[in-house]
Amino acid sequence: MDTNLPKSSHPRLVIIGCGFAGLRLAKALKHDPVQVVVIDRNNYHNFQPLLYQVATGALEADSIAYPIRKIFAGQKNFFYRMADVQRVDTAANTVHTNIGDIHYDYLVLATGSLTNFFGIESIEKNAMQIKSIPNALNLRSYIFQNFEKALLTEDPVQRQALMNIVVVGGGPTGVEISGSLAEMRKHVLPKDYPELDLQQMQIYIVEAGAELLGPMSPQSQRDAFEYLKELGVNIRLNTSIKRYEDCKAYYSETEFIPTENLIWAAGVNGAAVPGLPDAVVARNKRITVNRWNQVEGFTNVFAIGDVANMVTEDMPKGLPMLAPVAIQQADHLAENFRRLAKGQTPVDFKYHNKGVMAIVARNKAVVDLPKGHFRGFLGWLTWLFVHLMTLVGFRNKVVALTDWAFSYFSSDQALRLIIRPFSRRDVKDDKGKKTAEHQASTPQYNPTPPAIQTPAA
Repeated sequence: MDTNLPKSSHPRLVIIGCGFAGLRLAKALKHDPVQVVVIDRNNYHNFQPLLYQVATGALEADSIAYPIRKIFAGQKNFFYRMADVQRVDTAANTVHTNIGDIHYDYLVLATGSLTNFFGIESIEKNAMQIKSIPNALNLRSYIFQNFEKALLTEDPVQRQALMNIVVVGGGPTGVEISGSLAEMRKHVLPKDYPELDLQQMQIYIVEAGAELLGPMSPQSQRDAFEYLKELGVNIRLNTSIKRYEDCKAYYSETEFIPTENLIWAAGVNGAAVPGLPDAVVARNKRITVNRWNQVEGFTNVFAIGDVANMVTEDMPKGLPMLAPVAIQQADHLAENFRRLAKGQTPVDFKYHNKGVMAIVARNKAVVDLPKGHFRGFLGWLTWLFVHLMTLVGFRNKVVALTDWAFSYFSSDQALRLIIRPFSRRDVKDDKGKKTAEHQASTPQYNPTPPAIQTPAA
């Protein structure tokens, strides 16, 4: 029991997950009379908003990751265990993991989110995703491997499928990676593959809704659309990918886009932990909490960040799954723990929207603030500054800034490395389990790309 954790006279608070929420909460409790135990399957904190830059070679993986033990070096009330959580036993106040059982007095679920494939099995088995550093590295290797294959094939149909890239999902991740790929096509790939006619390479962004960047303002939606259009990205609105098999991304029963590179960025579910009652797990796998981030029906179990489903009058579908929400909830819960320790009543959480932003390409970004909107170079600088300041670790900040400066002034990306060759038979889901082997075949090809669509008024 307790995997060699020391006994303490203070209550033990176990945090599952060291993303934005778990990291912030553990740091906020540094000087409190509580034993903080963090459980995570990775020994590093991953800065997810920049994963797409790892996937496209703009940043190296170690510039957006930081060792958990190094982050908390010197925090005497902190303990970390690298483990996979199997389930929680709320009756026994125990977390069951692959390394043993850990007892808790308070439990905080900060497990984040998983990719939502909406039950489409062919996409879950065959599409690429960007939810982790291994995902991003696999995607980077896979794209460049396919260009190497395109050089070797004499079949123009197969070559086209190897070069085409389809991004599914018009949210910030989809928009950002589409713009990054378009810049790569313009500035990077012609240097590496002069033998290929890169004008044939098609980049598609497919969105089921009527606009890109659905949660953002209409101005940002229109600006993002125009930016991607200028970059030559094929935009398909009001379109859903029904299935993906044999190198064909079907958007109807018979119509498809030929591609070996389908990137799924269309949605996420909460990463609910097994063992909780079904009644507290919503349809999107988020855990229902009250205004104290307390899981319904429990006094010592809490959830924060993406996995927490906090419904308010302003947001009947729950607070957005964004890093600022996770950080604010962590700070608020730390303060409520102090109030509980003093026998005081916790206070309700109120989300303060400080703004949202998305970058499309160099000098092209959109920023929505509570009292205004701006775009272009100023938006791009704002995005760079906010993300640079949010990165964990001084070294990571310096490395990211250096890489960005190099890319900006040279119009190049130095990290075009296939360090570990990747095959679809190696695809693993968010839980680390292998999925079925991808079955590829030569697709048919319609050389006329779908037309760019105008967003809804």
